Amino acid sequence: MSRATRQITVGKVRVGGDAPVSVQSMCNTDTRDAAATLAQIGRLAEAGCEIVRCAVPDQEAARALAKICPQSPMPVIADIHFDYRLALGSLQSGVDGLRLNPGNIGERWKVEEVVKACAERRVPIRIGVNGGSLEKELLEKYGHPTAEAMVESALGHIRLLEDLGYPEIKVSLKASDIRRTVEAYRLLAAKVDYPLHIGITEAGTTWSGTIKSAVGLGTLLYEGIGDTLRVSLTGDPVEEVRVGWEILKSLGLRERGPVFVSCPTCGRCQINLIEVAEEVERRLHDLPKKITVAVMGCVVNGPGEAREADVGIAGGRGQGLLFRKGEVVRKVPQEQLADALVEEARQLAGLEGE
Repeated sequence: MSRATRQITVGKVRVGGDAPVSVQSMCNTDTRDAAATLAQIGRLAEAGCEIVRCAVPDQEAARALAKICPQSPMPVIADIHFDYRLALGSLQSGVDGLRLNPGNIGERWKVEEVVKACAERRVPIRIGVNGGSLEKELLEKYGHPTAEAMVESALGHIRLLEDLGYPEIKVSLKASDIRRTVEAYRLLAAKVDYPLHIGITEAGTTWSGTIKSAVGLGTLLYEGIGDTLRVSLTGDPVEEVRVGWEILKSLGLRERGPVFVSCPTCGRCQINLIEVAEEVERRLHDLPKKITVAVMGCVVNGPGEAREADVGIAGGRGQGLLFRKGEVVRKVPQEQLADALVEEARQLAGLEGE
């Protein structure tokens, strides 16, 4: 299933239309520290991040973006709250996009000033509706931040930008509750054709947040809803990027790096498969080429899965068979399985050494 949307451009990244779903993240550095922020942006780029967002709490941060944007390897979006002048300062510093929370940006004329400045530079705006900061009148109307309230908020601000003649927008409707978020996106997707930025906000720590994001974003993406995504985790933003890519890879929407297959282990397993699987994944997670790597622990499903993978091992008693492209390469002692599989994978990817 797919949803036809308009297309906008954030820097050089296309969003919506026939463009692939892009992966975003947000720096957790102090934007005023340009060096630290650029260092983190570099790490995010290595992990596959395609668009990055930076908080702009004051004018000093807005000015720092003038140092960050020209050196960033990806488009930079300024995250704006409360003060429209921060949006204007960020635009002067050369950002590629703005994220505005409609619940706290202020009066219409302030939005008009921002839109005028964006139009001069052809910079897109994300209408960022968040369940935790809806307009007071909507909370009074609905009682609490329902999916319908979030959609009504988004539609109001879409109309405002349309009245101002500015269609370069995308929309997000985020809440920490998965059901509410999914329902809000479904409702809005049926009403407008603007590209949608999807995410489960305040999802939690790396462990719990990954699960919530996979369930929520996976549901939406499977239904064809979502043009760009951010996985929100309490932790290193690099993990947000990795999780985002894994969600897209699991649905066959994007390809990047290895696909890992490993068995859950059972009483038939006679090697330390958990240790081997974790080490192999750690050492190969940033492999640039898409290959399937299987780490299997017994003779029931192991040989079949390993044979179907590009490279793989199937464990036996204290040893395992090493496969490459469906053929057995050799038998390998347990203590050498991780090294052998990593070496074989890197050779297949055209890389040498560690």
